[in-house]
Amino acid sequence: MPITTIIEPFRIKSVEPIRWTTREQRENLLKAAGYNLFLLAAKDVLIDLLTDSGTGAMSTEQWAGVMRGDESYAGSPSFTRFRDSVQEIFGYRHVIPTHQGRAAERILFSVMCKKGDVVPNNTHFDTTRANVEFVGAEAMDLPCAEAKNPADQHPFKGNMDVAALEQTITRVGRERIPLVMLTVTNNSGGGQPVSMANARAVSELCHKHGIPLYFDACRFAENAYFIKLREPGYSDKTPKQIAQEMFKLGDGCTMSAKKDGMANIGGFLCTNDDALAQQEKNLLILTEGYPTYGGLAGRDLEAVGIGIQEALNEDYLRYRIASTAYLGRKISEQGVPIIQPPGGHAIYIDARAFLPHVPQSQFPGVALANELYLEGGIRSVEIGTLMFDQAARMDLVRLAIPRRVYTQSHIDYVVEVILEVWQRRKQIKGLNLISGAPFLRHFSARLAPAD
Repeated sequence: MPITTIIEPFRIKSVEPIRWTTREQRENLLKAAGYNLFLLAAKDVLIDLLTDSGTGAMSTEQWAGVMRGDESYAGSPSFTRFRDSVQEIFGYRHVIPTHQGRAAERILFSVMCKKGDVVPNNTHFDTTRANVEFVGAEAMDLPCAEAKNPADQHPFKGNMDVAALEQTITRVGRERIPLVMLTVTNNSGGGQPVSMANARAVSELCHKHGIPLYFDACRFAENAYFIKLREPGYSDKTPKQIAQEMFKLGDGCTMSAKKDGMANIGGFLCTNDDALAQQEKNLLILTEGYPTYGGLAGRDLEAVGIGIQEALNEDYLRYRIASTAYLGRKISEQGVPIIQPPGGHAIYIDARAFLPHVPQSQFPGVALANELYLEGGIRSVEIGTLMFDQAARMDLVRLAIPRRVYTQSHIDYVVEVILEVWQRRKQIKGLNLISGAPFLRHFSARLAPAD
């Protein structure tokens, strides 16, 4: 009989206490936060699944790297180790460190885009979309057809619609498309992977028209492991070999190292274009720092350089994907509608299907996320109408699982809370928006229960 119990491929060396609260306390805390989980204090959250960005636990090797960190302003050996590690995996000529992924996006789009341009993507995430739109360009999502059906079991629902991309190039003209971006895995689309075949097809089309292809590489290791599991011809390749093959298809990338970089802060921007790299470094110096530290301490460069290698470890990836799938399977077996198949870093509950009586204008994703907090102190995030306004194709609640932080018993607790809310879903009411910023309004919006 095969052993099926999921165990964490690490031992716990240090612990951090988490605090229990009562439902009455959580009701008062949520009201004070304007029914926006971003505005809660972390100490008032029991299981924090708001994001997997920067919330992971670092390894003993990363902490050793922190102690080695050299804080020289220019030419630090920590930068050299960081750069060499990035180049081994990603292969691009220029590696530009930034304090996190959105800084890399801001620099990339500020240099490459202008008002009236169009940037196609399989699906832009929130900061990517905001940085494109901030310079006056249009962020265009071109997900594959299967991505539009939450229940579809297609193995690569993160794929881009290549035919739609070609139609877009023909319609708007190549001169209005400074770059195409491919997000791996497709976060806004449910944490779904992109196949190598799709990445290759996108690459061939881009290069046919002379358009640079950039990867949003935040969760590149998880994407590589899905390819190993699901795509014919890759089962015998390592995740690192698969990642290296994929990045050869592109001209550069942005990366938030707070995800598959396994670090608490950091990111980078890569390109093979010498002239573009110089422009990007000039802008980097204005707002981030010198090109050999880019807004990071030397110790952070060390942590990232080690972390991107650890993220490709097969024992870790096997556990990571299995644990996420376990959560998805346990709740979907009881009828909870989720994006299928389960993604790599998160489970996405289909809030419109969970709460069909709550209209889109009353933010069903926010309503459901709030209820999970009230029931069990779990913080999640809405990816839907509040986050993307009219661009929202779905209203989802993302349960993003921090790396190497929670155990299987924590996951079992999350399952119990979700199923308890599922049983009384018809009693949940929507919310009205009271205030919100013009960009990324979900970070600071305040809401109130609808009548």
